[in-house]
Amino acid sequence: MVTTFSISRLPRIEFGSGKFALLPKIASLYGKYALIITGASSFQSSSYWNQLTSELSAIGIDYRSIRVTGEPTPQFIDESISQLRGTEIDVVIGIGGGSALDAAKAIAGLLNAGHSVMDYLEGVGPELNYLGPSVPFIAVPTSAGTGSEATKNAVLSTHGINGFKKSFRNEQLVAEYAIIDPDLLDTCTPEMIAANGMDAFTQLLESFVSSKANAFTDALALSGLEAANEGLLNWYLGQNGHPDAPALMAYAALLSGITLAQVGLGSVHGLASPLGAFFPIPHGVVCGTLVATATEINIRALLIRDPQHGALKKYADAGRLIAKNQGLDDQTARQTLVGILENWTEHMLLPRLSSYGVTTADIPRIVANSRGSSMKTNPITLTDDEVAEIIQRRL
Repeated sequence: MVTTFSISRLPRIEFGSGKFALLPKIASLYGKYALIITGASSFQSSSYWNQLTSELSAIGIDYRSIRVTGEPTPQFIDESISQLRGTEIDVVIGIGGGSALDAAKAIAGLLNAGHSVMDYLEGVGPELNYLGPSVPFIAVPTSAGTGSEATKNAVLSTHGINGFKKSFRNEQLVAEYAIIDPDLLDTCTPEMIAANGMDAFTQLLESFVSSKANAFTDALALSGLEAANEGLLNWYLGQNGHPDAPALMAYAALLSGITLAQVGLGSVHGLASPLGAFFPIPHGVVCGTLVATATEINIRALLIRDPQHGALKKYADAGRLIAKNQGLDDQTARQTLVGILENWTEHMLLPRLSSYGVTTADIPRIVANSRGSSMKTNPITLTDDEVAEIIQRRL
Protein backbone atom coordinates (compact mmCIF):
# COMPACT_ATOMS: atom_id res chain seq x y z
CA MET A 1 0.00 0.00 0.00
CA VAL A 2 1.26 3.48 -0.87
CA THR A 3 1.03 5.76 2.17
CA THR A 4 0.40 9.48 2.00
CA PHE A 5 3.27 11.82 1.22
CA SER A 6 3.97 15.43 0.27
CA ILE A 7 6.49 16.63 -2.29
CA SER A 8 7.90 20.13 -2.09
CA ARG A 9 8.69 22.36 -5.05
CA LEU A 10 11.16 21.19 -7.71
CA PRO A 11 12.85 23.12 -10.52
CA ARG A 12 12.01 22.73 -14.18
CA ILE A 13 14.66 20.20 -15.25
CA GLU A 14 16.53 20.08 -18.56
CA PHE A 15 18.79 17.01 -18.63
CA GLY A 16 21.08 15.71 -21.36
CA SER A 17 24.07 16.27 -23.59
CA GLY A 18 23.93 19.67 -25.26
CA LYS A 19 21.32 21.16 -22.91
CA PHE A 20 23.76 23.92 -21.91
CA ALA A 21 22.92 25.59 -25.22
CA LEU A 22 19.44 26.35 -23.84
CA LEU A 23 20.79 28.62 -21.10
CA PRO A 24 20.77 31.99 -22.95
CA LYS A 25 17.19 31.53 -24.14
CA ILE A 26 16.03 30.43 -20.70
CA ALA A 27 17.80 33.39 -19.06
CA SER A 28 16.05 35.76 -21.47
CA LEU A 29 12.68 34.67 -20.05
CA TYR A 30 13.44 36.70 -16.93
CA GLY A 31 14.86 39.95 -18.28
CA LYS A 32 17.94 41.69 -19.64
CA TYR A 33 20.28 41.75 -16.65
CA ALA A 34 22.02 38.61 -15.45
CA LEU A 35 24.38 37.86 -12.59
CA ILE A 36 26.56 34.82 -13.28
CA ILE A 37 28.21 33.09 -10.31
CA THR A 38 30.90 30.51 -11.06
CA GLY A 39 33.64 28.62 -9.29
CA ALA A 40 37.18 29.90 -8.99
CA SER A 41 38.48 29.38 -12.51
CA SER A 42 37.74 26.18 -14.40
CA PHE A 43 34.47 27.19 -16.04
CA GLN A 44 35.55 30.72 -16.95
CA SER A 45 38.71 29.21 -18.48
CA SER A 46 36.68 26.88 -20.70
CA SER A 47 35.19 27.33 -24.15
CA TYR A 48 31.74 27.15 -22.57
CA TRP A 49 32.28 30.54 -20.92
CA ASN A 50 33.05 32.26 -24.23
CA GLN A 51 30.09 30.50 -25.81
CA LEU A 52 27.73 31.64 -23.06
CA THR A 53 28.85 35.25 -22.84
CA SER A 54 28.85 35.69 -26.63
CA GLU A 55 25.33 34.33 -26.91
CA LEU A 56 24.06 36.44 -24.00
CA SER A 57 25.47 39.55 -25.62
CA ALA A 58 24.00 38.57 -28.98
CA ILE A 59 20.47 38.49 -27.55
CA GLY A 60 20.91 41.73 -25.61
CA ILE A 61 21.49 40.42 -22.08
CA ASP A 62 23.95 42.40 -19.98
CA TYR A 63 25.82 40.36 -17.38
CA ARG A 64 28.26 40.67 -14.56
CA SER A 65 30.04 37.80 -12.83
CA ILE A 66 31.27 36.73 -9.40
CA ARG A 67 33.68 33.89 -8.66
CA VAL A 68 33.42 31.68 -5.59
CA THR A 69 36.68 30.36 -4.19
CA GLY A 70 36.12 27.40 -1.90
CA GLU A 71 33.02 26.84 0.20
CA PRO A 72 30.94 30.03 0.53
CA THR A 73 30.94 31.77 3.89
CA PRO A 74 28.22 34.02 5.32
CA GLN A 75 30.72 36.89 5.07
CA PHE A 76 31.20 36.25 1.35
CA ILE A 77 27.45 36.28 0.77
CA ASP A 78 26.90 39.50 2.74
CA GLU A 79 29.84 41.24 1.05
CA SER A 80 28.58 40.21 -2.38
CA ILE A 81 25.11 41.55 -1.61
CA SER A 82 26.63 44.83 -0.42
CA GLN A 83 28.62 45.19 -3.63
CA LEU A 84 25.56 44.41 -5.76
CA ARG A 85 23.20 46.78 -3.97
CA GLY A 86 21.59 49.14 -6.46
CA THR A 87 22.44 46.91 -9.42
CA GLU A 88 19.56 45.78 -11.61
CA ILE A 89 19.53 41.98 -11.72
CA ASP A 90 16.69 40.02 -13.31
CA VAL A 91 18.14 36.54 -13.06
CA VAL A 92 20.96 34.81 -11.18
CA ILE A 93 22.79 31.99 -12.97
CA GLY A 94 24.90 29.62 -10.87
CA ILE A 95 27.41 27.51 -12.81
CA GLY A 96 29.79 25.17 -11.02
CA GLY A 97 29.97 22.65 -8.20
CA GLY A 98 27.92 22.71 -5.03
CA SER A 99 29.76 25.72 -3.61
CA ALA A 100 29.02 27.92 -6.62
CA LEU A 101 25.39 26.81 -6.74
CA ASP A 102 24.87 27.34 -3.01
CA ALA A 103 26.42 30.81 -3.20
CA ALA A 104 24.25 31.71 -6.18
CA LYS A 105 21.15 30.41 -4.43
CA ALA A 106 21.86 32.47 -1.31
CA ILE A 107 22.68 35.63 -3.26
CA ALA A 108 19.54 35.30 -5.38
CA GLY A 109 17.53 34.96 -2.20
CA LEU A 110 19.04 37.97 -0.48
CA LEU A 111 19.22 40.58 -3.24
CA ASN A 112 15.79 41.88 -2.24
CA ALA A 113 15.69 40.81 1.40
CA GLY A 114 17.53 43.59 3.24
CA HIS A 115 18.99 41.24 5.86
CA SER A 116 22.26 39.49 6.54
CA VAL A 117 22.25 35.82 5.64
CA MET A 118 23.12 35.18 9.30
CA ASP A 119 19.57 36.21 10.16
CA TYR A 120 18.25 33.16 8.30
CA LEU A 121 20.83 30.44 8.97
CA GLU A 122 19.45 27.44 10.85
CA GLY A 123 20.80 27.06 14.37
CA VAL A 124 23.01 30.17 14.27
CA GLY A 125 21.22 33.50 14.44
CA PRO A 126 17.65 34.64 15.09
CA GLU A 127 16.33 32.35 12.31
CA LEU A 128 13.99 34.97 10.90
CA ASN A 129 11.13 33.83 8.70
CA TYR A 130 12.31 34.35 5.12
CA LEU A 131 9.65 36.23 3.18
CA GLY A 132 11.50 36.72 -0.12
CA PRO A 133 11.02 37.26 -2.92
CA SER A 134 14.08 35.58 -4.39
CA VAL A 135 15.43 36.74 -7.74
CA PRO A 136 14.85 33.94 -10.29
CA PHE A 137 17.72 31.46 -10.11
CA ILE A 138 19.03 29.04 -12.78
CA ALA A 139 21.31 26.21 -11.62
CA VAL A 140 23.88 24.64 -13.94
CA PRO A 141 26.06 22.01 -12.20
CA THR A 142 29.53 21.21 -13.52
CA SER A 143 30.16 18.38 -11.06
CA ALA A 144 28.12 15.33 -10.09
CA GLY A 145 27.74 15.24 -6.34
CA THR A 146 25.75 17.59 -4.16
CA GLY A 147 22.49 17.76 -6.11
CA SER A 148 22.26 21.43 -5.08
CA GLU A 149 20.51 22.17 -8.37
CA ALA A 150 17.40 20.46 -6.96
CA THR A 151 17.38 21.61 -3.33
CA LYS A 152 15.98 24.53 -1.39
CA ASN A 153 19.01 25.00 0.86
CA ALA A 154 22.21 26.97 0.45
CA VAL A 155 24.94 25.50 2.67
CA LEU A 156 27.33 28.09 4.12
CA SER A 157 30.41 27.50 6.27
CA THR A 158 32.86 29.12 8.58
CA HIS A 159 35.95 27.10 9.44
CA GLY A 160 37.96 26.72 12.63
CA ILE A 161 37.45 25.85 16.26
CA ASN A 162 34.17 27.79 16.43
CA GLY A 163 33.19 27.00 12.85
CA PHE A 164 29.85 25.79 11.55
CA LYS A 165 28.24 24.47 8.39
CA LYS A 166 24.60 25.52 8.26
CA SER A 167 21.80 25.99 5.74
CA PHE A 168 19.80 28.97 4.55
CA ARG A 169 16.71 26.99 3.60
CA ASN A 170 13.43 28.01 1.98
CA GLU A 171 11.29 26.80 -0.92
CA GLN A 172 11.59 30.23 -2.56
CA LEU A 173 15.29 29.46 -3.09
CA VAL A 174 14.60 26.48 -5.37
CA ALA A 175 15.92 27.07 -8.87
CA GLU A 176 13.44 27.99 -11.57
CA TYR A 177 15.43 25.83 -13.96
CA ALA A 178 18.09 23.17 -13.44
CA ILE A 179 20.15 22.55 -16.57
CA ILE A 180 22.15 19.34 -16.24
CA ASP A 181 24.49 18.77 -19.18
CA PRO A 182 26.95 15.88 -18.70
CA ASP A 183 29.26 17.50 -21.25
CA LEU A 184 30.13 20.08 -18.60
CA LEU A 185 31.71 17.38 -16.41
CA ASP A 186 34.75 16.90 -18.65
CA THR A 187 37.06 18.86 -16.32
CA CYS A 188 36.36 16.67 -13.27
CA THR A 189 39.53 15.07 -11.89
CA PRO A 190 39.59 11.52 -10.45
CA GLU A 191 39.70 13.01 -6.94
CA MET A 192 36.59 15.09 -7.67
CA ILE A 193 34.82 12.13 -9.27
CA ALA A 194 35.47 9.99 -6.19
CA ALA A 195 34.45 12.56 -3.57
CA ASN A 196 31.47 13.99 -5.44
CA GLY A 197 30.27 10.58 -6.53
CA MET A 198 30.41 9.16 -3.02
CA ASP A 199 28.51 12.22 -1.80
CA ALA A 200 25.74 11.51 -4.33
CA PHE A 201 25.69 7.80 -3.46
CA THR A 202 25.54 8.57 0.27
CA GLN A 203 22.67 11.01 -0.24
CA LEU A 204 20.74 8.40 -2.21
CA LEU A 205 21.32 5.64 0.35
CA GLU A 206 20.58 7.86 3.35
CA SER A 207 17.39 9.26 1.83
CA PHE A 208 16.32 5.71 0.87
CA VAL A 209 16.46 4.58 4.51
CA SER A 210 15.42 7.96 5.98
CA SER A 211 12.72 7.94 8.64
CA LYS A 212 10.71 10.23 6.33
CA ALA A 213 11.16 8.19 3.14
CA ASN A 214 8.11 7.49 0.99
CA ALA A 215 7.20 5.56 -2.15
CA PHE A 216 7.98 8.50 -4.44
CA THR A 217 11.46 9.14 -3.04
CA ASP A 218 12.20 5.42 -2.77
CA ALA A 219 11.66 4.99 -6.51
CA LEU A 220 13.99 7.88 -7.29
CA ALA A 221 16.61 6.76 -4.78
CA LEU A 222 16.72 3.23 -6.20
CA SER A 223 17.02 4.57 -9.74
CA GLY A 224 19.85 6.84 -8.63
CA LEU A 225 21.64 4.04 -6.76
CA GLU A 226 21.49 1.86 -9.85
CA ALA A 227 22.93 4.68 -11.99
CA ALA A 228 25.72 5.37 -9.50
CA ASN A 229 26.53 1.67 -9.32
CA GLU A 230 27.01 1.62 -13.10
CA GLY A 231 28.71 4.98 -13.41
CA LEU A 232 30.93 5.83 -10.47
CA LEU A 233 33.82 3.37 -10.67
CA ASN A 234 33.72 3.31 -14.47
CA TRP A 235 34.04 7.11 -14.59
CA TYR A 236 36.76 7.12 -11.94
CA LEU A 237 38.71 4.49 -13.89
CA GLY A 238 38.45 6.45 -17.13
CA GLN A 239 35.14 5.39 -18.67
CA ASN A 240 36.68 2.19 -20.02
CA GLY A 241 33.94 0.96 -22.32
CA HIS A 242 31.40 3.13 -20.50
CA PRO A 243 31.12 6.51 -22.25
CA ASP A 244 27.82 7.13 -20.47
CA ALA A 245 29.43 7.07 -17.01
CA PRO A 246 29.44 10.88 -16.55
CA ALA A 247 25.79 11.08 -17.59
CA LEU A 248 24.89 8.29 -15.18
CA MET A 249 26.56 10.16 -12.32
CA ALA A 250 24.96 13.48 -13.31
CA TYR A 251 21.61 11.69 -13.17
CA ALA A 252 22.43 10.06 -9.83
CA ALA A 253 23.49 13.40 -8.33
CA LEU A 254 20.30 15.10 -9.54
CA LEU A 255 18.13 12.40 -7.99
CA SER A 256 20.13 12.57 -4.77
CA GLY A 257 19.34 16.28 -4.53
CA ILE A 258 15.65 15.66 -5.13
CA THR A 259 15.40 12.89 -2.54
CA LEU A 260 17.41 14.64 0.18
CA ALA A 261 15.34 17.79 -0.26
CA GLN A 262 12.15 15.80 0.31
CA VAL A 263 13.02 13.37 3.11
CA GLY A 264 16.39 14.30 4.63
CA LEU A 265 19.57 12.33 5.18
CA GLY A 266 21.31 10.45 8.01
CA SER A 267 24.31 9.94 10.24
CA VAL A 268 27.00 10.53 7.60
CA HIS A 269 25.67 14.00 6.85
CA GLY A 270 25.06 14.62 10.53
CA LEU A 271 28.79 14.14 11.03
CA ALA A 272 29.75 15.98 7.85
CA SER A 273 28.52 19.24 9.33
CA PRO A 274 30.94 19.51 12.29
CA LEU A 275 33.78 17.73 10.49
CA GLY A 276 33.55 20.13 7.56
CA ALA A 277 33.33 23.12 9.88
CA PHE A 278 36.12 22.23 12.30
CA PHE A 279 38.58 20.75 9.79
CA PRO A 280 39.56 21.48 6.16
CA ILE A 281 37.84 18.34 4.86
CA PRO A 282 35.96 18.50 1.54
CA HIS A 283 32.34 17.47 2.01
CA GLY A 284 32.49 14.60 -0.47
CA VAL A 285 35.59 13.18 1.22
CA VAL A 286 33.72 13.07 4.53
CA CYS A 287 30.87 11.17 2.90
CA GLY A 288 33.14 8.79 1.05
CA THR A 289 35.29 7.93 4.03
CA LEU A 290 32.38 7.46 6.47
CA VAL A 291 29.55 5.85 4.51
CA ALA A 292 30.64 2.20 4.77
CA THR A 293 31.26 2.36 8.52
CA ALA A 294 28.15 4.43 9.23
CA THR A 295 26.04 1.98 7.24
CA GLU A 296 27.47 -0.97 9.14
CA ILE A 297 26.82 0.67 12.52
CA ASN A 298 23.27 1.70 11.52
CA ILE A 299 22.52 -1.90 10.53
CA ARG A 300 24.01 -3.26 13.75
CA ALA A 301 22.01 -0.83 15.89
CA LEU A 302 18.78 -1.69 14.06
CA LEU A 303 19.35 -5.43 14.48
CA ILE A 304 19.96 -5.02 18.22
CA ARG A 305 17.26 -2.47 19.10
CA ASP A 306 14.62 -2.67 16.36
CA PRO A 307 15.04 -5.88 14.32
CA GLN A 308 11.67 -5.46 12.58
CA HIS A 309 12.48 -1.97 11.29
CA GLY A 310 11.77 -1.51 7.59
CA ALA A 311 15.17 0.08 6.98
CA LEU A 312 16.82 -3.32 7.42
CA LYS A 313 14.92 -4.62 4.39
CA LYS A 314 15.89 -1.48 2.48
CA TYR A 315 19.56 -1.94 3.26
CA ALA A 316 19.23 -5.50 1.98
CA ASP A 317 17.47 -4.29 -1.17
CA ALA A 318 20.29 -1.81 -1.77
CA GLY A 319 22.84 -4.57 -1.27
CA ARG A 320 21.15 -6.82 -3.82
CA LEU A 321 20.98 -3.92 -6.29
CA ILE A 322 24.64 -2.95 -5.89
CA ALA A 323 25.78 -6.59 -5.99
CA LYS A 324 23.53 -7.25 -9.01
CA ASN A 325 22.34 -10.39 -7.29
CA GLN A 326 18.67 -10.60 -6.38
CA GLY A 327 19.19 -14.08 -4.92
CA LEU A 328 21.03 -12.86 -1.81
CA ASP A 329 19.24 -13.33 1.50
CA ASP A 330 18.78 -10.18 3.60
CA GLN A 331 21.69 -10.76 5.97
CA THR A 332 24.13 -11.54 3.18
CA ALA A 333 22.87 -8.61 1.11
CA ARG A 334 23.48 -6.16 3.95
CA GLN A 335 26.96 -7.54 4.55
CA THR A 336 27.66 -7.33 0.81
CA LEU A 337 26.53 -3.70 0.70
CA VAL A 338 28.97 -2.75 3.48
CA GLY A 339 31.76 -4.74 1.85
CA ILE A 340 31.28 -3.10 -1.55
CA LEU A 341 31.27 0.36 0.02
CA GLU A 342 34.48 -0.47 1.88
CA ASN A 343 36.04 -1.61 -1.40
CA TRP A 344 34.99 1.56 -3.19
CA THR A 345 36.41 3.69 -0.39
CA GLU A 346 39.77 1.97 -0.62
CA HIS A 347 39.82 1.66 -4.42
CA MET A 348 39.15 5.38 -4.94
CA LEU A 349 41.75 6.33 -2.34
CA LEU A 350 39.41 8.29 -0.11
CA PRO A 351 41.59 9.48 2.78
CA ARG A 352 41.05 8.84 6.46
CA LEU A 353 40.01 11.65 8.79
CA SER A 354 43.43 11.79 10.42
CA SER A 355 44.80 13.07 7.10
CA TYR A 356 43.03 16.33 7.89
CA GLY A 357 44.14 16.58 11.51
CA VAL A 358 41.26 14.82 13.26
CA THR A 359 42.38 13.03 16.43
CA THR A 360 40.77 10.92 19.11
CA ALA A 361 40.71 13.99 21.36
CA ASP A 362 38.41 15.74 18.87
CA ILE A 363 35.75 13.06 18.90
CA PRO A 364 33.60 14.32 21.82
CA ARG A 365 33.34 17.80 20.27
CA ILE A 366 32.40 16.34 16.87
CA VAL A 367 29.77 14.06 18.39
CA ALA A 368 28.28 16.91 20.41
CA ASN A 369 27.81 18.97 17.26
CA SER A 370 26.45 16.19 15.05
CA ARG A 371 22.81 16.23 16.16
CA GLY A 372 21.48 18.54 13.45
CA SER A 373 18.64 18.01 10.99
CA SER A 374 20.38 15.21 9.08
CA MET A 375 20.88 13.06 12.16
CA LYS A 376 17.18 13.45 13.00
CA THR A 377 16.14 11.45 9.92
CA ASN A 378 18.64 8.62 10.43
CA PRO A 379 16.59 5.39 10.55
CA ILE A 380 17.57 4.84 14.20
CA THR A 381 18.81 7.20 16.89
CA LEU A 382 22.47 6.33 17.43
CA THR A 383 24.02 6.63 20.86
CA ASP A 384 26.95 8.97 21.39
CA ASP A 385 29.19 5.92 21.65
CA GLU A 386 27.99 4.65 18.28
CA VAL A 387 28.53 8.01 16.62
CA ALA A 388 31.99 8.19 18.18
CA GLU A 389 32.76 4.71 16.84
CA ILE A 390 32.05 5.84 13.27
CA ILE A 391 34.67 8.57 13.64
CA GLN A 392 37.19 6.44 15.54
CA ARG A 393 37.18 3.68 12.95
CA ARG A 394 37.93 6.18 10.15
CA LEU A 395 40.77 8.06 11.86
